[in-house]
Amino acid sequence: MIPDASVIRLIIHLRQAGITNTDVLSAMERTPRDFFIPPHFQDHAYEDQAVPIGLGQTISQPYIVAYMTDCLKVEKNHTVLEIGTGSGYQAAVLAQLARRVYTIERHKPLLELAEQRFHELKLRNITTLAGDGLKGWPGEQSFDRIIVTAACEGEPPVALLAQMKVGGLMIIPVGAQGQAQTLKIYKKESEDVFGVQNLLPVRFVPLLPDVPRNNSYTEHDLEELTA
Repeated sequence: MIPDASVIRLIIHLRQAGITNTDVLSAMERTPRDFFIPPHFQDHAYEDQAVPIGLGQTISQPYIVAYMTDCLKVEKNHTVLEIGTGSGYQAAVLAQLARRVYTIERHKPLLELAEQRFHELKLRNITTLAGDGLKGWPGEQSFDRIIVTAACEGEPPVALLAQMKVGGLMIIPVGAQGQAQTLKIYKKESEDVFGVQNLLPVRFVPLLPDVPRNNSYTEHDLEELTA
């Protein structure tokens, strides 16, 4: 299948912006971003900008998706945990690179749409969960890589640090909404020692606890997901 001209332009833009990892660029090229964007924003699908997807959430700009993915250094035998499924786009990109992706979303309507997209794209190495991402994945699971697509105000959640394998990496935005946020990457040096590096200023929605009840969504909230 020959890539659309808009996809090619995006890949060229990412290269010019400093993304040179060919595996990441190939994953971005193979993942149709327009598939993850509400119909009324389709004109912006391959522009390098964040797009609203409903329920106060966004799909990150392609550069940030590519940058975060590149920083994680995902290998084919890795298991990756994503906190904040959103539209499903980031998980779909990661699924091209990792053995398995586990992804948690607190908004069930968003997760159900993402699951439909994974099914239609035949992405069978993604496991989903409607839940509180601050608590990590249920059980004793541990991960080679963790990616958080919402900003925590202070230190990363303890549950997520605990679920990193020794030698593993976690990338997470840190900072309160409306204030300066910094994208950081943590490396688990030992069971209780972590290295941290500041990467770049970013703007993400806040990382929130709990799962909203279904009856907390208005009719308008649900309509805007597919309008």
